[in-house]
Amino acid sequence: MTSLIRRARTAPDPASPDPHRWMTLTVASVATLMVVLDVSIVNIALPRAQGDLGMSDTGRQWMITAYALAFGGLLLLGGRIADFAGRKKILLIGLLGFAAASMLGGLAPAPGTLFAARALQGAFAALLAPAALSLLTVAFTDPKERAKAFGIFGAFQGGGGAVGLLLGGVLTEYAGWRWCMYINIPIALAAALATRSYIRESRAGGDRHYDIPGALLVTGGLVALVYGFAQAADGDGWTAPATLVLLAAAVVLLTAFVVVEHRSAHPLLPLRVVLDRSRGGVFLANLLIGAGMFGMNLFMTYFLQVNLNYTPLQAGCAFLPFSVGIIATTTLGASLVTRLGPKTLMVAGTTLATVGLLWLTHLDSGSGYTGEVLPTQILVGVGVGFFFLAGPNVALSGVNPRDVGVASAALSTSQQIGAALGPALLNTLYVSAVTGYLTAHGTTSRKASQAVRLEALVHGYRIAFIVAGTLLAAALIALIALVKTPRTDVGDMPASAPVH
Repeated sequence: MTSLIRRARTAPDPASPDPHRWMTLTVASVATLMVVLDVSIVNIALPRAQGDLGMSDTGRQWMITAYALAFGGLLLLGGRIADFAGRKKILLIGLLGFAAASMLGGLAPAPGTLFAARALQGAFAALLAPAALSLLTVAFTDPKERAKAFGIFGAFQGGGGAVGLLLGGVLTEYAGWRWCMYINIPIALAAALATRSYIRESRAGGDRHYDIPGALLVTGGLVALVYGFAQAADGDGWTAPATLVLLAAAVVLLTAFVVVEHRSAHPLLPLRVVLDRSRGGVFLANLLIGAGMFGMNLFMTYFLQVNLNYTPLQAGCAFLPFSVGIIATTTLGASLVTRLGPKTLMVAGTTLATVGLLWLTHLDSGSGYTGEVLPTQILVGVGVGFFFLAGPNVALSGVNPRDVGVASAALSTSQQIGAALGPALLNTLYVSAVTGYLTAHGTTSRKASQAVRLEALVHGYRIAFIVAGTLLAAALIALIALVKTPRTDVGDMPASAPVH
């Protein structure tokens, strides 16, 4: 009895300022940095990993899409689990699970093991990312401190892509591509140790309801869709029975997801969040931009390392203008949101990004970095940076307080779904274009001369970049047609909304 009284006296008051809130910020920022950089770090490592494990051209995209599918498909569920099961506990599980999955990926003897490890990384990221953000929101109760904390948190998110590209280049060139997996282990373990020692537990009140059917349906539908894309490239094309079955299954599962969410008392994604016209337009644009942007990065990596013979480190450095463009616009352009309005800024940014991607339509075997790649890197980086800066102001403005968390998660989820579908679709079209080019020249990939093979690869890249640019153009149309808020006060955005 005495021990119970002593424990009650020493238990922290949830309403009091967290004395370790700055350590909470450090842990949340490092954990989120690890999740973000793990998307970009594998882009540089992929050519070496493909050669080492013998991945096919049609299957290589799973190194990216397996992670993005699991992350995007389970992110909403992960946030709800963290809220009710305990955010500190779920953050610890996510960090330790991420470390274990990274170890498995580093030891992978075959592509299937690596792809499974990447999917596990995405699943644990879907637990730790919302848990970290929720702990950060709870730890900072003073509005000024919270604004400062989210600014620092956002800088870590924005810098994750650049860190991943550079780190991927250094590790791949000097230690081997497997260290792009192993590097997560010490980061995750250090964050887990700090979490256990310094972060206080918190959980949401209310009934604990988890929309497991919704999570299974949306994830299953997306997996079937990506498999359908892959089968179209690996089999007999878009009209092959296996391709049609997979695409039909995707339509059925995703339709069932919408029905379940409409009828569920505790939906994973309340349809009222996405059916708002302006908010839905931003979510759709975010998905399309994610698809085009991640697809561009995949093929730009191969163009730099295969066609231009860049080392992994050189390729990582070559991506820096893209990352710097995003970081600069998201950190320095905040005043433009209030001066121009979020819609104007999103439309202008998406226009720049579309022009930048379509600049690559004249790519050929004589193209180099300065004339073709660099202008695209700058225009797309600055353009999507403006979109990421202004988008949350529309997506999170006017949201019912009970839907703030799910709206924030839906914004991240839409980009991750795009990151899964974009590379899968573009890789399918790329493989078909390369095969068609070689067939038209009366040869195959194995028999083609080096010059013809490189010409075929460039032709495939060009098709992929055209489609990526078309996806960004579709995002531009969605913004113009659907977003009806010409100006939105930044102050309307919830204080707990994450910086994108």
